[in-house]
Amino acid sequence: MRAKLIHRNTHAYDLDATLAFYEKALGLTEKRRKLPEDGSWAIVFIGNDQSDFELELTWNKDYEGTYDNGNGDTHVAVEVDDYDAYHALHEEMGCIVKENPRMGLYFIADPDGCWVEILPEDR
Repeated sequence: MRAKLIHRNTHAYDLDATLAFYEKALGLTEKRRKLPEDGSWAIVFIGNDQSDFELELTWNKDYEGTYDNGNGDTHVAVEVDDYDAYHALHEEMGCIVKENPRMGLYFIADPDGCWVEILPEDR
């Protein structure tokens, strides 16, 4: 028996802003999209060539409630090849929400407040 982790879902209020954030912050781009005929929702899978794992962004038209996307305890982690360059980019973007220099990692938040842990490749 085998199991393979393939994606994690999170909700987005502003799909375009969330897609732009992930592309700029981490180089993740749209891989595929599912849409109903009535345009009431969208599911967009993003990722890159470094891994088969994808982030699934779900957008619901006219949704006015509050999504429970978790907080800093619920997050995805990304390993980066140039920790200092990414840190500088994320600092410039103003999206760093927590740093832990002792552990050699930090967290960024997307436009919907979802946290992403940033780890150096050579940890």
